[in-house]
Amino acid sequence: MKKILLFGFLILASCENKKEIHQVVEISCGQCQFEIAAPMGCDLAIRLDGQAYFIDGANIDDFGDAHDQNTGFCNVVRKAKVVGVLRNGRLKASTLHLLD
Repeated sequence: MKKILLFGFLILASCENKKEIHQVVEISCGQCQFEIAAPMGCDLAIRLDGQAYFIDGANIDDFGDAHDQNTGFCNVVRKAKVVGVLRNGRLKASTLHLLD
């Protein structure tokens, strides 16, 4: 009986709120373009199925000036192919490639 309980506990512990994704998403500044209220400041985010998530593993300035009028994430929404895990309301990105 103890083994069954231990096995059940391990299964539940491994099922923490996460979802792996491999797809094309919208990417931009979470505050400026996706209207995420907190935390304040310009941080990189994706929009997936109408929901915005901040990204861990990439910085908003990794792809050039975030405030550039034509390509900056604070001014435009772009497309990217991402691979990562959604965990606790954030994307833990392992790869991120801009498509435009």
